[in-house]
Amino acid sequence: MHTLYLLRAAGGTFTRRRYRRAANSFLSLTNDCRQVQQQTLRRILSLNANSDFSRQWKLNEACTIEEFQSRFPVSDYERFRPFIDRVKNGETSALLGAANRLLMFTLSSGTTSDSKFIPITEPFLKDYRQGWQNWGILAYNDYPKLKYQNIVQLSSNFDKFRTPGGTPCGNISGLVAAMQSRVVKLLYTVPSEVSQIDEAYLKYYTAIRLSLADPYVGMVTTANPSTLLHMAQFTDQHRESLIRDIFDGTLTGAEELDSEIYRKLKPRLSRKKKQRARQLTRIIERTGHLYPRDFWPDLSLLAVWMGGSAGAYLSQLTPYYGNLPIRDHGLSASEGRMTIPLESGISTGVLDITSHFFEFVPEAEDPLTSTNVLTADQLQSGQNYFILLTTPSGLYRYHICDVVRCTGFYQTTPMLEFLHKGAHISNLTGEKITESQVVDSVRKAIQNTSLEIGQYSFIPKWDKPPHYQLLVEESVSLSTTKLPDLLEQIDTLLQEANCEYEEKRQSGRLAPPELCSLPKGTWNRFAEERQKKLGGSIEQYKHPCLIPELDHADQIVAQFSG
Repeated sequence: MHTLYLLRAAGGTFTRRRYRRAANSFLSLTNDCRQVQQQTLRRILSLNANSDFSRQWKLNEACTIEEFQSRFPVSDYERFRPFIDRVKNGETSALLGAANRLLMFTLSSGTTSDSKFIPITEPFLKDYRQGWQNWGILAYNDYPKLKYQNIVQLSSNFDKFRTPGGTPCGNISGLVAAMQSRVVKLLYTVPSEVSQIDEAYLKYYTAIRLSLADPYVGMVTTANPSTLLHMAQFTDQHRESLIRDIFDGTLTGAEELDSEIYRKLKPRLSRKKKQRARQLTRIIERTGHLYPRDFWPDLSLLAVWMGGSAGAYLSQLTPYYGNLPIRDHGLSASEGRMTIPLESGISTGVLDITSHFFEFVPEAEDPLTSTNVLTADQLQSGQNYFILLTTPSGLYRYHICDVVRCTGFYQTTPMLEFLHKGAHISNLTGEKITESQVVDSVRKAIQNTSLEIGQYSFIPKWDKPPHYQLLVEESVSLSTTKLPDLLEQIDTLLQEANCEYEEKRQSGRLAPPELCSLPKGTWNRFAEERQKKLGGSIEQYKHPCLIPELDHADQIVAQFSG
């Protein structure tokens, strides 16, 4: 998405025309999914053909899809770990071709205890940026007012630390921001240096201090909608000091900033914006709050993940941002970009067939052992699949553990929506509840009862009989008479969504779900602990709406509610 700011640079009309041609070219290629995927595979294999890894498996650009599948098995990270460890030590030829220059490692945000180091190379980054350019021009086509507005984007540092071989490790969004031209960087409300602030509170405060001073914001974007929710609440909570800093041209906490970061930010921070500060004060006098819907009245668009558990937060954004259109980023992960949404309001996107080679395994089967591996053109609408990636960065037939649903086709290329991580399945008595089922059921129950519960997690508890606990933080709304109705509706909706859960509930093998109330602030402490893991970043953090670990609620209460 980062390069779409070029659309507002000098010669923007020419640039938009060039980007539009590129996006139209991509869309035309979707008419021949199989052939494009074969070409993409050969390009990727050619990049790394002279690596030790490719020579060991006899993989090169001459491979057909069938030969590639017969020579190399579907794999998880452990197959690549020894080669990536060598790359981390500076021996790039272990996994990458001589011309496939390594730029950084991005870190998985962690569904396992050990973070995974994912190589990012120049060809990978080129494809990544092209995908965002396609996303961007389609968004600009739908919301032309964005050409005259600024964009607030929250990203993370790409250079948090270095490997023994000297390669930066962090977040790819920070790398893209750092590589932008000087002119393009001026189009960001939040400069890239903010991503380098390590302390979470100070980073948030600085980003919001700079954003709040800009009245011309048209789009706010970050990975997870929970970040937008936190941003709005944080702004209102700290409104007095933020307005004072805007009026005085200061930054509360500036003395805690790294001196070099502060030197680069100071020209923006030191501008006194007294008129803007007075405008913000009047908003508080009129509304009693300081919410984005009021201080950015011309917002055109929110851009965040909408699929899977992220969708649980969307209804909570409206009180703060107003009834704005929301455009999904598309399915993406540390390992690669997978889909490009073609319109707002849905999490479905067309498969990005020019970036990676994709394969799929039906959800009911184990991708690491199944022989029923399909190419993109072989999918069936309405079916769920595990998605496998072969990327320019050396990951081949990689099992990312994401489950997607094919919702149809754009020409001959599948349209996909993200459902849940394969690991996010709970199975107390054979019911196999998925996170997407929990999210959909809770969302519908909230809509029916008009009872917002904020962040939550659904956790199995072994008892007589076993059941699930809904963990929510204490609030005024939880004392209402609607809460039992909410739990009953969640239970009913889960039975409608999952016949095995229904059978277990009807037979009495599962008891109804019960409430587990947590002290206020528990989820913040829970998130902070998870983000301490190597690779965790506040923008990418995904609160788990389903935690399959048995009796894990007791651990959360003991560790984080104090």
